[in-house]
Amino acid sequence: MRQIAAWEMVLDSKGWVERAPGPTCFLGRSDATAGPFLQRVGLNRHVSDQLFGTPPAHEAGSTQPTGAEPLAARMRPLSVDDLVGQRHLIQPGQALHEALTGAAPHSMILYGPPGSGKTTIARLVAHAADAAFEEHSAVAVGRPDAMKAIAAARERLKTSGRRTIYFLDEIHRFNKAQQDALLPAVEDGSIILIGATTENPYFEVNSALLSRSRLYVLEALNTEDIRALLERSLAETRGLADEFTATDEALDLIAMRSGGDARTALTALETAALAARAQSTAVIDLPRAEDALQQRAVLYDKGGDKHYNYASAFIKALRGSDPDAALYYMAAMLEGGEDPKFIARRMVIFASEDVGNADPQALPLAMAAAQALDYVGMPEARINLSQAATYLALAPRSNAAYKAGDAAIAHVRKYGLNPPPRYLQDSNVPGAEELGAGEGYDYPHDNPDQLSDQRLLPDGMQAKFYTPSDRGHERAMAERLRAAEERRIK
Repeated sequence: MRQIAAWEMVLDSKGWVERAPGPTCFLGRSDATAGPFLQRVGLNRHVSDQLFGTPPAHEAGSTQPTGAEPLAARMRPLSVDDLVGQRHLIQPGQALHEALTGAAPHSMILYGPPGSGKTTIARLVAHAADAAFEEHSAVAVGRPDAMKAIAAARERLKTSGRRTIYFLDEIHRFNKAQQDALLPAVEDGSIILIGATTENPYFEVNSALLSRSRLYVLEALNTEDIRALLERSLAETRGLADEFTATDEALDLIAMRSGGDARTALTALETAALAARAQSTAVIDLPRAEDALQQRAVLYDKGGDKHYNYASAFIKALRGSDPDAALYYMAAMLEGGEDPKFIARRMVIFASEDVGNADPQALPLAMAAAQALDYVGMPEARINLSQAATYLALAPRSNAAYKAGDAAIAHVRKYGLNPPPRYLQDSNVPGAEELGAGEGYDYPHDNPDQLSDQRLLPDGMQAKFYTPSDRGHERAMAERLRAAEERRIK
């Protein structure tokens, strides 16, 4: 069995400190001198590649757990066969599957939510390719650190022919200049770059770097995937086997409440296990699971994908007449820190765009909710926003006015302006009367039905923009329009 030197993070009176290599540890076994779990969190974080005199890098085989890591780290998949979720990316023959089996490692950007497996995939690619593994977080390092890692990778490739996987977590935290510094090493093959991000790479990663990498979009794990991970943790010796059992209710709750985040689920399971041990029991039950979970933080980026995705879902739920879905997406935005004025503005727009004249009360109600938000403020104004959202979701629908306005604008842009008939022009402008402006105008209120026979579009222009629907109040408007058009035809 191969021996590797391990750097350790230990907790002393001054806080977390890094300790130089101590007793040798073996892959797959705990260091015999290992202390309690909380004193060994950082074990095997930086593993020296002792083939040559280069800065420390993880061994390709370091996917093996040491036994002293948190449960989420110990339960990292050891091969592509252990991966759960991401079935759309890891089928045999697909590019990512080839990388995970060592057949074709390549630079890639892994884009997905927390706990979806980005770090795990990077480690598995390195392990399958028998490559050195350099790991940085863009939150904690800068360009000089990246350049040192690249220099070490070049020296490693030159002296031993061994390639290096450079895993840069939170790559979106690097600015354009820092990302540009990675390009030469990616282009000349000095490193295989694997960048991980929770932000849309088309916004946050340089196009030049994207063009030299494969982009893989990872999805949050579903409840069944999370449940399978929890069960595996209770069944395998590297997890909690032979020490704890869990009730179905506890596992279901953790799987459901973890938000598709494997790390959150496994951490909750481990927390519940520690609580059970403290109470001298080996059973993880529902109350302990509930206590371990508490209330999960809402992950919401007001300036990124989630802002646009939840806003889009909110409007489409309103349009689809589902008040429950609309309230859920609105609550998600509010709990995530979204500006409630943004939500109010979207409802004001929706009132005219999607409800329109089918229910003319929708717009005043939406405006009233927006004004109440200014007058009352949050959190009480959530009541007003909820009232408006439920009303709009169930109001009759018509986008006829919205479509008519856009059609008129498109006509003007295409054909330009035609002057209104002389009798519609303003007669109050100096000299207008002498030119006949306003002369012969038929004032509709002077007629019994308040309609006029006069043509009101410009001379020679034929256009039909507004066609009322037969829903709600617009049905009566359609009848009025038919009567008016009949008069003008006569």
